[in-house]
Amino acid sequence: MKAPARILIADDHTILRAGIRSLLDMMPDFEVVGEVDNGKDAIRCAGELKPDLLLSDLSMPKTNGTEAIQRIRSRYPDIKILVLTVHKTEEYVHAALKAGANGYVLKDDTSDELISAINNILSGKTHLSPGICNEVVMGYLADPSKEKLSSSIDLLTTREREVMKLIAEGYRNKDVAEYLSISLKTVEKHRSNMMKKLNLHSASGITSYAIKNGLTGK
Repeated sequence: MKAPARILIADDHTILRAGIRSLLDMMPDFEVVGEVDNGKDAIRCAGELKPDLLLSDLSMPKTNGTEAIQRIRSRYPDIKILVLTVHKTEEYVHAALKAGANGYVLKDDTSDELISAINNILSGKTHLSPGICNEVVMGYLADPSKEKLSSSIDLLTTREREVMKLIAEGYRNKDVAEYLSISLKTVEKHRSNMMKKLNLHSASGITSYAIKNGLTGK
């Protein structure tokens, strides 16, 4: 008898995680092996639990879903990744696919759509929600090198994005340093470099930019 597929859920809404777990627990082909509420723990648990599939939101605290997907894809290439999110705009879809997601479904899709997506991805296929407008999907498939995401945010290093995200979520420089296990001086340098690259002049400017570009869970 085939062992059930091991699934890790990453979403910062407790009720939603519970609902998904309840749905999947009714399916003999699936086993939920863990739940996390932020991207950093998703990366850690992906390594510890070695799930067959990660079901992940995009907007989460600490490390967002897109960054988590990118790191998990590079470290654990055998793990399938399915995005489950409210975001249906072109920027989010492209970012998730570029980061390495195998599929993309929306939170207002039906439970049957979610189950179908999971099964498709576990069988080696891709799956894109019918709720994503056809133009967005076809535009990406027709010209994946178009780099519509290319913008000022692409000027930032991964560490600068992490610093920006944490600052936007209200962490002080000292807290950011402790969370990222780097020195306060290094945080200040990353912050200064990031602000120069993006022509930002205040913490409120950082927060506004981070929210607009989907770096925070807000």
